[in-house]
This record gives sequence, C-alpha cells and structure tokens, in this order.
Amino acid sequence: MRVSKRTDYALRALFTLVDHYGGVPIPIRELARRNDVPKRFLEQIMLDLKTQGWVESVAGVRGGYVLGRSPKDITMGDVVRYFDGILAPIHCVSVTDYKRCSQESVCRFRRVFFDARNFVAGIMDRATLAEVAKGLPLTKRESSIGFVGGEGI
Repeated sequence: MRVSKRTDYALRALFTLVDHYGGVPIPIRELARRNDVPKRFLEQIMLDLKTQGWVESVAGVRGGYVLGRSPKDITMGDVVRYFDGILAPIHCVSVTDYKRCSQESVCRFRRVFFDARNFVAGIMDRATLAEVAKGLPLTKRESSIGFVGGEGI
C-alpha cells in the first residue's frame, strides 16, 4: 500500500491539530511551515478536511484551523480512503474499487493480497488519531527490524 502526497500532508496537518486539540486555532501558514507542506497545496487539502467535518476554520486575525471532531472519532482508515480511495493492494480484492481479473478463478496468490488487504484495513480502521498521537515516531533502526534482505519493502 502506498499513500499519496495529499494523504501524507493531510495526516501531517491533522496530527498537528491533534497536538493542539482544544486550544487556539493554527493559521494555515503555520500548519504549512510545521509540516513542511507547500501552503497552496495545504489550502486545498484543508478544504477537503473541512468538507469531511474533520477540521473547522476560524476566521479573523487570530483565526486558523482546529479539529472539527474529537481525535478519537477519526481513523487513519477514514483519511486514507477519503484521499486515496482504497486500501487494497490490487483491484481484484478491493471492496470499493473492484475490477475483475481474467485469472480470478485460478489465481493462487490473490488470497495473499486479500489477507493483506484485511490486515491493513483492520489496523488502519482501529488507528484513531487520538491513539496514534500517543505513540512515538518510528526510528530508522526499528523500520528495518525483522526484514533480512527486505529490499523494496
């Protein structure tokens, strides 16, 4: 599974707002700076997040953005599906973007992708912004543990 820049940037902004949940609004310029996101691109993303009710905008000199819902009510699965559409690694196991494959009736590896889809979807749908925000960033060392010769992972 790969996520788009749009999803990546949306999650960055959302987690910044989670860190300031219940506090003062954060201006778009500050959100862009803190998350190393082009301001114009972030403006479009914030409109999408606002449409979903995940953020609210506050007008005025001290305005900006705040979360529109509690961080426990937004999952990473919600965000990824909204921006990228699917969590499935291939179309023939997707629920929302299914496309028939001529080899479905004889394909032996499709089940592995099906299991991967279900595993990833389960993790993403349980990963609320509130829970994820409690965690620590993944270190470079951790990201390679358990994969000997894991090129391409």
